[in-house]
Amino acid sequence: MAEGLNLSSLLQKRKTSSDQAHELRQMVKEERREPFRTFAVVSGKGGVGKTNLAVNLGLAFCEGGRKVVLLDADLGLANVDILFGLLTPPVNLTQVIGGERRLEEILVQLHDSFWLIPGGAGVQELADLPSSHQERLIHELAGLDERADVLIVDTAAGIHSSVLSFALAADAVILVTTPEPTAIRDAYGVLKALAKRSKGRIDVRLVVNMARDEAEAQEVGRRFQMAAAQFLDLPVVFAGYVCRDDRVREAVSKQRPLLWVFPDSRAARNLRRLADMLLPPPNVDESAPPPARGIKGFLFRLSRRIGLGD
Repeated sequence: MAEGLNLSSLLQKRKTSSDQAHELRQMVKEERREPFRTFAVVSGKGGVGKTNLAVNLGLAFCEGGRKVVLLDADLGLANVDILFGLLTPPVNLTQVIGGERRLEEILVQLHDSFWLIPGGAGVQELADLPSSHQERLIHELAGLDERADVLIVDTAAGIHSSVLSFALAADAVILVTTPEPTAIRDAYGVLKALAKRSKGRIDVRLVVNMARDEAEAQEVGRRFQMAAAQFLDLPVVFAGYVCRDDRVREAVSKQRPLLWVFPDSRAARNLRRLADMLLPPPNVDESAPPPARGIKGFLFRLSRRIGLGD
């Protein structure tokens, strides 16, 4: 009997030791992993190439060895799938919110390390959802931490409340404009709303799309930064630009991402440079990446913005 007890005790000690070793290995693995970061891509008006930029930026992150999930959160006009030549997915975020599907069931794999969460045209306003549906959505999104390193949220244009909710929850906001005065004006309107809602505590990265050249983009960035500092007391980082390139239009007509069909085009090179500015490769100090607060931090802030939490 005593021998049996001793053997049982020994096995338990070995099991405990094995469990501890497994936990230690897991901790080391987690420490080595790059922090999970979230970006919300926003714009003041439509037609500035926001979705195209979000898609190709995600692919550029993948080329750098990261795993990316793109959430098509333009809930009124979801169209990321079109840029990949896909039929409209039969299921989308609407079914997840309604409890009909799990998030894993609606994910569309676009690349070895790139997944799409299709948006739902029937969901117009996050804040109008019942709290049980909001909670379900947040619970499902929490599982992304095990799948990816980066979450990109492609929002609707303008200052819709769902846009502000996602933008204020993300680690950084990628604000997209073109050199056109109306685009700059509307982008500033979004920035003003974000500055007010965040009380000036928000990380904004400005991207000038469809620029004639670097000089034009730099000038737009300089004027935008001056206005933000003077009237909003908000620092804005000029993250980079993407030049006007006919290859972009050709890629859209082919319903394929630019980085796939014209990987050596000027715009594609600009996008890779932009990706490196937003998330520099290891040991390369290009620009300080946004602080990483993880998927849990993102979801906590999102819940606060859409009326859950205290």
